[in-house]
Amino acid sequence: MAATESWRIAIVSMVLPVVERLVPVLRDLGHEPVGVVTARAERDRPSDTMLGDRSVPAGLDLLFGKDRWSIEPLLRALRPDLMVCWGFPWKLPQAALDVARLGSINLHPALLPRHRGPIPLAWALRAGDGRFGITWHRMDAELDTGGLLAQTSIPIEDDDIEITDFGPKLGAAAFGLLPRVFERVAAGDPGDAQAEEGASWAGHFEDDDYVRIDWSQPARRIHDQVRAWNLTFGMSALVAPVAELDGEHVRLVRTSLRDPGESARRVECGDGPLWLVETESL
Repeated sequence: MAATESWRIAIVSMVLPVVERLVPVLRDLGHEPVGVVTARAERDRPSDTMLGDRSVPAGLDLLFGKDRWSIEPLLRALRPDLMVCWGFPWKLPQAALDVARLGSINLHPALLPRHRGPIPLAWALRAGDGRFGITWHRMDAELDTGGLLAQTSIPIEDDDIEITDFGPKLGAAAFGLLPRVFERVAAGDPGDAQAEEGASWAGHFEDDDYVRIDWSQPARRIHDQVRAWNLTFGMSALVAPVAELDGEHVRLVRTSLRDPGESARRVECGDGPLWLVETESL
């Protein structure tokens, strides 16, 4: 099959900015995005990230799944040649992954097999990796274990606090890999098998030792701890990270390794200063 053949592509995602940027890229590569399969968002999810009738890109069907078992019939309704997944929380059954005749691929923001699981960006910070990984891979019935199609990474900058700060850079790097990914898909390439050596799990933060701020730690480690919690995307029931400040407990929301001015407060860490840009009283 020629890589230049036009495919009907179904997108599976819950992230509006991903869909908005992915659709024109797919069209520029000569393919036809035919619809988006998503899951119903929680009521308190910010409206600017939600997929809905008014936000879905023009010309695409928008289908809502009530659970992971409903994804297969929704995909069948779109008659896709290929399914592209990016930013979707459910582990999909194999029957759903087999709907598209060319299979299903996923973008995982880590250098697989490192940081498999739901919050790999947060774990990259927690582990001090220094770079955010990007992997396109074949999907199978387990999470993030399918054959590798292409990988790259981008440096983690000190001001990468929220996903909006570095998402465009991550997206640009991921899109740049798609021509090669599609060549491998067109050739029926199963991808490179993942080694178990170096595999790790990027599960939700639950341990108490990462909830508390220890001011004796280096400033960069504390800064990474604060922004790692920002990249859990509210998927933890824990209120964190918590620090003691002037005899009170506060949650650190945003920090900086350099003085941002304004009303930021300087605190001393184990090796130097850190600036508290935003905190919440508990």
